[in-house]
Amino acid sequence: MDRFIVYVDDAPSAQQGLAALLARQPSARTQWLLVACAPRMTHRISKWVSHRARENWRDKWADKLFAQILPTLPAHAGAVTTMLAKAPLPELTAQLQAGHSAPAQVIDMRRPRMAHDEVPIAAGPRWSGLPGTLGSLVTGIGALCMLGME
Repeated sequence: MDRFIVYVDDAPSAQQGLAALLARQPSARTQWLLVACAPRMTHRISKWVSHRARENWRDKWADKLFAQILPTLPAHAGAVTTMLAKAPLPELTAQLQAGHSAPAQVIDMRRPRMAHDEVPIAAGPRWSGLPGTLGSLVTGIGALCMLGME
């Protein structure tokens, strides 16, 4: 029996990835574990929201995600189990792998993130690229000069 652990955080990208994977692995003996990776919340949010409210939000978020993904899986896809990640992914993967004798194939189908090097350059004044407050200072002086000219 083939086992897959699939990490998801976005329904459209997960649907595309699962469709491609199911085209290659159309076995009904496949066991799927879909793990929802909820978006991170800052630690400062605890000022306004309790821990239980955050957990409830994560649960509802995961339910909505699975409600979008599961209907698109064909009936012959095999056994599908869902869960919400509540631990760092390396630790969670080790826990999930430890429960079975045969290792599962781990697939990351989370939405791709932009790398730091691929950050688009914003259109703006030439001086806005200066580091820190120097760029803001030069831009502000330029704006004041423009106001003074009118």
